[in-house]
Amino acid sequence: MSVSAIEPGHVELSLLRAIYRGAEQVSLPGHVWEEVDASRATIEARIADGGTYYGINTGFGLLANTRIANDDLAELQKRLVLSHACGTGDPLDDRVVRLVLTLKVIGLARGHSGVRREVVQALLRLIETEVYPLIPGQGSVGASGDLAPLAHMSAALLGVGEMRHRGRVMPAAEGLALAGLKPLVLEAKEGLALLNGTQVSTALALAGLFAVEDVFAAGVVAGALSTDALKGSVVPHDPRIHAARGQPGQMKVAAMLRRLLTGSAINGSHANCGKVQDPYSLRCQPQVMGACLDIMRSASATLQVEANAATDNPLIFAADNEILSGGNFHAEPVAFAADILAMAACEIGSISERRTAILVDPKMSGLPAFLVEESGLNSGFMIAQVTAAALVAENKQLAHPASVDSLPTSANQEDHVSMATHGARRLKLMAGNAAAVVAIELLAAAQGVEFHAPLATSEPLQLALARIREVAPHYDQDRYFAPDIAGVRALVEAGVFREIVPSLPSDGR
Repeated sequence: MSVSAIEPGHVELSLLRAIYRGAEQVSLPGHVWEEVDASRATIEARIADGGTYYGINTGFGLLANTRIANDDLAELQKRLVLSHACGTGDPLDDRVVRLVLTLKVIGLARGHSGVRREVVQALLRLIETEVYPLIPGQGSVGASGDLAPLAHMSAALLGVGEMRHRGRVMPAAEGLALAGLKPLVLEAKEGLALLNGTQVSTALALAGLFAVEDVFAAGVVAGALSTDALKGSVVPHDPRIHAARGQPGQMKVAAMLRRLLTGSAINGSHANCGKVQDPYSLRCQPQVMGACLDIMRSASATLQVEANAATDNPLIFAADNEILSGGNFHAEPVAFAADILAMAACEIGSISERRTAILVDPKMSGLPAFLVEESGLNSGFMIAQVTAAALVAENKQLAHPASVDSLPTSANQEDHVSMATHGARRLKLMAGNAAAVVAIELLAAAQGVEFHAPLATSEPLQLALARIREVAPHYDQDRYFAPDIAGVRALVEAGVFREIVPSLPSDGR
């Protein structure tokens, strides 16, 4: 595993994706520590001058006007962490926690948080040794930071709670020892700096982005394969049509489809047929998938900025000798990004299921009913399409925007919140649902293409067909079907089809 030096404020999505997937270790360049130390020195100077500063020597939220004695500042930070560790629900998976730790390192290393370098080094050590705090997935409203989940992360640094190493859950004190660390004793401002921030919401949204990208790539391949199986027209992908509208994602997807279908003998066999127009789920693929690509790019831009941001409060500006209280912890940008990614996941699955419905309908497809010989004796893809429809319906319900909801918290001090955290957390489920829908279409389209033998599809689609057949043989008669869907879904979720549809937002191109 290689080690990448992350430059806080300038970390690319492609590197974050590699870190998320466990392919990269991280380090910080030397100059960063000077900024961290300067920020901490500002805190120490303010404690010494006897003034009152929020989060440093005061209470929190509605208790911000309560002054805390200097002798109690370390105890204040400890109690803050323990009292805020109120999360519930299933723990976040290790890949997401790895990303949370990385994003917290980036945020603290910006030099605006006032923590000692020991705090940042402890987080880096957890990443290096793959010892991850057990963080419950529920309990954050995405404002004032992801307080509850980040409190569980922070409590683990104190030796409280639980940690996980390669699947084994252990007490936090044991996990720290495994990582070669001693429990931290937090000093002034450090607990607040760890709890404040949008790192959990952002990590969940990034994980969702990466998953939706994988489904998008597979959806484009599935759409091209279905076009060939259904002897669909390539005329709707003519670049002149898309240039006349000018939507960038639409033009890009049309180019993808042209490349995927070029050289298909099946397509050449019906060049002069009498069919005038295909159904929208074939004909409007560039318009629908292109719109999905555009909002994925918009979300990726927002999330790249947020991944590099300092989002705790108050923020220290050492060069100006100022401490400013603001609201960078409000995760509204992340909530919006998560909501539009949910829309993309929903639509990718929706248009895919419609193509599967055409493939199984002999009146529409010209193929054997339900894509199997001896239909009647065999049911073929009948219920596979029903499964796809069920998953699309579920995603429609899940796609309701989280960002339009708000419930006041903390005695109305925190009276407007983003709900970004669960808005981002649902993306894993939605992407998984869409991956299964697209997997069913890939199986159906592969079956349809094979009915046209000896005519062959294009070389790129032959490659896709070969990958499908590695895990699911041709469906010649009814058999236990679930493993076929699971096998192709695994290919989708592993990003196999990104090899055929490159240049997605987190690729950095």
